[in-house]
Amino acid sequence: MPFSIATWNINSVRLRMPLVERLLNEYAPDVLCLQETKCPDDQFPSAAFRKAGYEHIAFYGQKGYHGVATVARRPLEIVEKRRFCEIDDSRHLSVRFDAGGKKVTLHNFYVPAGGDEPDVEINPKFRHKLGFVSEMNAIRADHDEGSASVLVGDLNIAPLEHDVWSHKQLLNVVSHTPIETENFEAMRKAGEWVDLMRLNVPDDQKIYTWWSYRAKDWETSNRGRRLDHVWSSANLAPVLTGIEILSAARGWERPSDHVPVIARFDLD
Repeated sequence: MPFSIATWNINSVRLRMPLVERLLNEYAPDVLCLQETKCPDDQFPSAAFRKAGYEHIAFYGQKGYHGVATVARRPLEIVEKRRFCEIDDSRHLSVRFDAGGKKVTLHNFYVPAGGDEPDVEINPKFRHKLGFVSEMNAIRADHDEGSASVLVGDLNIAPLEHDVWSHKQLLNVVSHTPIETENFEAMRKAGEWVDLMRLNVPDDQKIYTWWSYRAKDWETSNRGRRLDHVWSSANLAPVLTGIEILSAARGWERPSDHVPVIARFDLD
């Protein structure tokens, strides 16, 4: 069986634990990265994950907002819980595990959404987002013969023209503005990260991982954005066997507005 990593902005892990259990039961990823857990560390539902077979758990959370967690079937070593922009808001967690004879460092990110106005002079949330992405330049896709790196999460930017339902109409909408997309792609390339979701999918093909709660019928209108990402160091790209976007999960009962993304590799 291939080795798999799933990423999902769950929008409250305690509220949507039944959906998480469904994902684990039906798809059984080796590692699951969650964002927007909205859960302080002392209230994280570890027992439910252990019952599902995920005994190795790392989390970095706070009450009511943000939060990231990584759970796995195999041992995890916590590497770092990094603060960005000098704010302790639980948006990054990195762990290390063994797979395919390599030490794999896995970064789990929840990038700030950035508010509604794409103007740093009137919107401090947008300034924070741009500053956060700038500091992400320090996160590199380190790798050698015995190691590799993966970066996943809700990065809250849809960088390419066909990562949104309408490039023209969203150019001035936070998540797809030129200043965001250009800085985002520059950061990815500077860190030598490979965009695995686009590795075998042409840039002119639509990819979405998020559909707004505001849409009365998200599936029919299909006004999505690719806000969730899976990146790797160059040495993992040749062993990628597939990316699966579980768009049907947007229609599950009481869903998140994001859907899980699963990356599979030829690693054991």
